[in-house]
Amino acid sequence: MNKHNWKRVVIKVGSALIAPHQNGCSSHYLLSIAQFIVRCRANGVQVVLVSSGSVAAGANLFPESQDKSIAMKKAMAAAGQTEMIATWDKLFDFSTAQILLTHGDLRDRERYVSIKETIFTLLENGLLPIINENDTVTTDSLRVGDNDNLSAMVAAAADADALIICSDIDGLYNKNPNEHDDAVLLPQVTSIDSKIYAMGGGATSAVGTGGMKTKIEAAEKATSNGINTFIVNGFKASSFNDLLEGKNPGTHFVPYAKPMKEHLHWMTHTSKEQGELVVENDFDTSLALESAQFTSDEIMEVNGDFSAGDTILVRKDDGTRLAKAESNYSSCLLNFIAEQGDSKFADEFQSKTGPIISDKNIAVLEK
Repeated sequence: MNKHNWKRVVIKVGSALIAPHQNGCSSHYLLSIAQFIVRCRANGVQVVLVSSGSVAAGANLFPESQDKSIAMKKAMAAAGQTEMIATWDKLFDFSTAQILLTHGDLRDRERYVSIKETIFTLLENGLLPIINENDTVTTDSLRVGDNDNLSAMVAAAADADALIICSDIDGLYNKNPNEHDDAVLLPQVTSIDSKIYAMGGGATSAVGTGGMKTKIEAAEKATSNGINTFIVNGFKASSFNDLLEGKNPGTHFVPYAKPMKEHLHWMTHTSKEQGELVVENDFDTSLALESAQFTSDEIMEVNGDFSAGDTILVRKDDGTRLAKAESNYSSCLLNFIAEQGDSKFADEFQSKTGPIISDKNIAVLEK
């Protein structure tokens, strides 16, 4: 029944499905999802589950508290995570494994590779990886912020064939179906542009943190890596039966015909810039970025505090984003070179120490 010819899929399940009434976990909507996972595995398809819901699952354990602080939400996440995993565990007759991630784990190349190895090892040994953002310890600087985008990063790390994002509506509509009776479902999206983003509104669930916009962002990340992406209604069992039959029950985002190379995809969509180099508006992008040979004279500003090996943004003075790249110099050293005001000194220094950015890790941006 594997009519899509998938080898590996990632399915993202949101808080509204885990704890629909905000009084702890419920298996009501999870049964059909669990059955889909079981049937996929029976047909030789490996599955990775990205599951939100720790905060929603733990909220009922603090019934008397009016505290809505970040610290309280972290406590809810800590308490709710165990209940969420236990709820999933009860639905399967095979072992599961918990992986909690922050963006800090994903944007560090060494840790990212380690995550990939862990996922592959679990799958090879027949376990179901269940992944969630580590809300208990994460901070603003380390947050992914929503599990839609997290699921796309996981799908890339897992080399998935498909990403299935569960929503509370059937897919992407040309306008909000909750407000417009004439809204039309888009069965297929071949290119994600500003018009597609304009169709995504805010969160429609009182429980979740992501809306349709974050699902489109996730689809853009996944499709650029060659991953078929589906937004489906997770509240309907028929959605998962249709997927198993090779049908499209929602919106199918078609992957790039020529996917990005793995390390460039990670640089573009997962690694987060720690600072930026600002160059003049007449900067020759094609020559300088492809060879990574631009001089300190072309740098107008060095913003942020970063170390050698960190990802930085290269942009023009007018704000045009040119590239994300690995810096070979720290911000401190670059500022020192720029402050010398001596191009000969800078050129001699660079000739001995190498280019400012790595010629192996440059992701040129369209805008």
